[in-house]
Amino acid sequence: MIKITEAFVEDIAKIQEIAHITWPITYGEILTSEQLDYMLDLIYSDEALTRQIQNKEQLFYLISDSESIIGFIGIEHNYKNEAITKIHKIYLLPETQGKGYGKIVFEEIGKMALENNSKELLLNVNRFNTALNFYKKLGFEITETVDIEIGNGYLMEDYVMGKKL
Repeated sequence: MIKITEAFVEDIAKIQEIAHITWPITYGEILTSEQLDYMLDLIYSDEALTRQIQNKEQLFYLISDSESIIGFIGIEHNYKNEAITKIHKIYLLPETQGKGYGKIVFEEIGKMALENNSKELLLNVNRFNTALNFYKKLGFEITETVDIEIGNGYLMEDYVMGKKL
């Protein structure tokens, strides 16, 4: 059984810990170690997470099993003032994968989205990320291919994927 609870500024260290465990595994064969470090610092620094949480740019939630915190999500309802919930971040510890937790988390995000009048879920995924197939199994479809400049000469080479609710 998993539980999803809202995360606050006090939870930043736990979010950072999970990001630093999951990112090298998720992106280690896709990104250079320099880009990985740059992006972790850009997205998961104390300042960036504090701003996102305090300004409600994203709603952060911790994912727990019966024993410990096993992941986190960052979502935004009413994305671009449309009936869309954007999933900005979803990371589960590697040892939890394959246990059905990801599917449960997506179901819960769908419920939260519907409660906030969303008609669609949206996410970006690196074009070379193996999670792409998982998202397709959940009913997400590629709607767009994007290259997003993030500074330092780096690009995020993503697919935008959507799923109607």
